[in-house]
Amino acid sequence: MSDPKQPGVEEAPAEFDADYDEHSAQADADAEAGRVVPHERVAKWLQSIIDGKPEPAPFSRLAL
Repeated sequence: MSDPKQPGVEEAPAEFDADYDEHSAQADADAEAGRVVPHERVAKWLQSIIDGKPEPAPFSRLAL
């Protein structure tokens, strides 16, 4: 027996699934290659936005 759907909740179109798979594969490849941003740098960046003094978004130095 399947669960009833929540009101207003619809399934994502098939095109979304294909895009997700493509982006997920690219993200996995980036992580395997070490093209990642440490959590601490992302947290500091997000805090700068909360504080109203946004800094540039962090990026992986390997992405250059």
